[in-house]
Amino acid sequence: MSLYDKVFPPKKMTISNGKTIEKPASRLPLVAVILLIMTAISVKITGFDLRVLAERGNQFFVILGMMMPPRVSYMSQIWKPLFDTIKMSLLGTVVGAVLVVPFAMAASTNVIKSRLVISVMRLFLSIVRTLPTLVTALIATYVFGLGTLAGTTAIAIFTFAYMGKILYEEIETVDMGAFEAVEAIGATRVRAFVSAIIPQVLPSYISNGLFCFEGNVRYAAILGYVGAGGLGLILNEKLGWREYSSVGMILVMLFLTVFIIESVSRYCRKKLV
Repeated sequence: MSLYDKVFPPKKMTISNGKTIEKPASRLPLVAVILLIMTAISVKITGFDLRVLAERGNQFFVILGMMMPPRVSYMSQIWKPLFDTIKMSLLGTVVGAVLVVPFAMAASTNVIKSRLVISVMRLFLSIVRTLPTLVTALIATYVFGLGTLAGTTAIAIFTFAYMGKILYEEIETVDMGAFEAVEAIGATRVRAFVSAIIPQVLPSYISNGLFCFEGNVRYAAILGYVGAGGLGLILNEKLGWREYSSVGMILVMLFLTVFIIESVSRYCRKKLV
């Protein structure tokens, strides 16, 4: 019996057959108290002030109102950065998703028997996952210079980390019968992996890649803030000049683009899974 059950003993109940059972006390009050304590600590540490939010929160709607109506004449200058954003997202997603396959294979316990190799691969993927995309993009701008190459690199690294964990966990759930049969007729482990395991994980792999691409389009729009190209460059510029009607047009175009991509991606994923 746990300490909570000792403090709040279970309620005894008699069911229709005359047998007595014990119903444990609800943990909800304990969870609520813990959440309140953690919230109070968070407010204290972060310096969050609800009064400031109440006083200044309406400024969001003021700025939003200044974006309306969007400046339609500015649309012609949005197309190129928008296509740059889509190209960065697509290329970065494809590169990251393809490069991660051998790493995911090496991190799978049912394919690789060496615990050292598995541990090293999983540690490497975990380290890559901890890198914030904006920080990666900023470092890439120092390496490759300002432009879409830095943004593509950052998105590829993010996709690599995101897809890596999902893929090796997916590989560990497959039926290994076909893999073992291909190995039994003399195929190498890599050949057996390509022939027997890839076909089983391919639908979910493509589905996850499409989902990752959806998110990457949104992330790529922000990378311009650190000079990585795309919509973020002109978005940062127009916000700096307080040209809110132009900002509104940029956001409308981004919304429509993301909506179309998500709709197509959702349709494709339904067909795959």
